[in-house]
Amino acid sequence: MKKTTGNKHPVQLGCPYLRRILFWIVTGTVCLLVQATTFAGQQEPDTAFEFEDRPLQEPMEHPGWFKQSFLDLQEDLKEALAADKMGIIVYFGQRRCAYCKLLMTVNFGQHDISTYTQRNFDVIPIDIWGVDEVVDMNGVTLTEREFALREKTNFTPSLIFYDRTGAEALRLRGYYPPYKFRAALEYVADGHFRKESFVDFLERGSDALAFEPGELNDETFFSPPPFALDRRRFPAERPLAVFFEQGDCHACNVLHSQPLGEAAISDLFRQFENVQLDINADTPVITPDGEMTSARKWARKLGLFYTPSILFFDQHGKEIIRVDSVVQFYRLRNVLLYVAGGGYMYQSNYQLWRLDSGF
Repeated sequence: MKKTTGNKHPVQLGCPYLRRILFWIVTGTVCLLVQATTFAGQQEPDTAFEFEDRPLQEPMEHPGWFKQSFLDLQEDLKEALAADKMGIIVYFGQRRCAYCKLLMTVNFGQHDISTYTQRNFDVIPIDIWGVDEVVDMNGVTLTEREFALREKTNFTPSLIFYDRTGAEALRLRGYYPPYKFRAALEYVADGHFRKESFVDFLERGSDALAFEPGELNDETFFSPPPFALDRRRFPAERPLAVFFEQGDCHACNVLHSQPLGEAAISDLFRQFENVQLDINADTPVITPDGEMTSARKWARKLGLFYTPSILFFDQHGKEIIRVDSVVQFYRLRNVLLYVAGGGYMYQSNYQLWRLDSGF
């Protein structure tokens, strides 16, 4: 079949050249839709959000395919490269950590995630309270505990992805549900980290499909707009908690219906100034350091890619700590006690504060 154009030579729709163009258009569209579905529309198991986060009664075990390492990260990377892998993941965890168990059972319990991880990375486990010696990527020797403290792995599990050159490619603080974790694996394994941030990578997938925004969950302790949060010139009376959320967010719904539904949590939040921002909105904001911007631009500058995220600032506008991963009652309560009780004033490291406080 031929289609006649203004040229004197007809264009053959069946020619190999046009077939190849059509193939790449269709393939690219399908890939984009698949990526968008993976990042934005995938239903997560309830167990990724609704769980008891007390310390486990029985210590958990790592998967058998985690590397039995001598904790020399330079050597671990060489061995990973020799096996044609894309790098290594250093996993910081605790044996009785409920969030670490979710990573092992919910995430690595899915065949595609465990297979993809093993194919592309060696996983090196680090006990954040351990005393075994570690040799880091720069040849510095220190204990597991010292390594964890230096890297400020406030929440376990924390993971640092190192690429084939030994450079840090991505860092995850805390537990993330399977779809976010899949995206992180792909972001590093496929080399996207070389040309774009993780936030941009996720947004590129999410923007391929349009979703109607939903309403945010309200709380009586949220301050209404305008959001003039500047504390640079005049210190505030109370610390500040900034909630970044979005509509149609299951994790946000769980936060409000479970931890925030507990009087012990909501009473602690009433010791703060609290504001709620839509992470995707152009809502005007004056940040704690006096910058005039929008909620969306501020979230991007902060590098946020998960909702809900809660950032805590002191009376002078300095960020103290952030909770930007899955959180339940006990972890959130401990963070609130750390900030509201002024623990950060004498102990800047949250891990050490927990140890000193017996949490």
